[in-house]
Amino acid sequence: MTQHRMAAAFITCRGSADNIVFGELAIPTLGPKDVLVRVSYAAVNAVDTFVRSGAYRTSIEFPFVVGRDAVGTVVECGSAVVGFEPGMQVWSNSLGYDGRQGSAAEYAAIPMQRLYRLPDSVDPAHAAALAHPVATAYLALRSCGLRNGDTVVVSGAAGNVGSALVAMAVRIGARVVATAAAFDAHHCRSIGADVVLDSRDPDLSERIAAVAPGGADVFVATHPAISGTDIDLLAERGRLLVIAGARTQVDFALGALYMRSRSIHGFAISTATPDELAEAAAILDAVLVDGTVTPRRVEVLPLAAAAAAHKRIERDGQHGTRILLEPGR
Repeated sequence: MTQHRMAAAFITCRGSADNIVFGELAIPTLGPKDVLVRVSYAAVNAVDTFVRSGAYRTSIEFPFVVGRDAVGTVVECGSAVVGFEPGMQVWSNSLGYDGRQGSAAEYAAIPMQRLYRLPDSVDPAHAAALAHPVATAYLALRSCGLRNGDTVVVSGAAGNVGSALVAMAVRIGARVVATAAAFDAHHCRSIGADVVLDSRDPDLSERIAAVAPGGADVFVATHPAISGTDIDLLAERGRLLVIAGARTQVDFALGALYMRSRSIHGFAISTATPDELAEAAAILDAVLVDGTVTPRRVEVLPLAAAAAAHKRIERDGQHGTRILLEPGR
């Protein structure tokens, strides 16, 4: 390549979104097993804000390019790379932590084992929007042993990860009880939920108990506060799956777990191994091709809007909208 500099959204220290700089950095150099990708879209995730702020402590090198997910085109391959070639459409969802630079730049150097070919028929923006939610949902449910015929309660089922959880649970063959705002009920049913309950109902716990009288085999907590009521909704040997993020709070006595062999299971996709991510990648490719999972709303912003996007997610959440940064804009 004759070009040596690229536009990027990066930080020079951990802290608030105001620390994000939009400027120029050197195009990354390649190791033998790295692939240089021209980024088409970089998604903005809540976990990106945790890495940037320091709430999620991980090894990063400054200046640090923010962002985890990227979809783009192969430009160049390291000397030991196999399976990729220039011009190929690809994606990755494990950048921006554990010593790896992020995706919010014109170019990213991506380890071969964390890069996947994008099926030709797939919209790159859809892939960027769904990579994190679908992989998180699939691996989270897999990690807590959800099986065909189980009953799973998914709270926040209309959000990005919540919708993916519903779709992945349906794919496994579980009976899905979804909780969401009343105006999102149609969406939850459209992606396969068997029962949809109003998350704002003051008697929600009683409603869940009525439709799952034997208790939930898995209760997925996407909300930031977990109570004894949530534990009481579990079946014997039921699992409470916590994927709500870094600020989850609990308020219950452990006896409710002990007496019925229940357990709490945390899952963060940042702990997934390359093999697990590759397994999730195959699932994502399949649902992208067959259309069983689609993003609810996608909003594309220029790369220069990275700081504003981080602020917006921290202030308002995402509510089913996926924000993508487009370096070419």
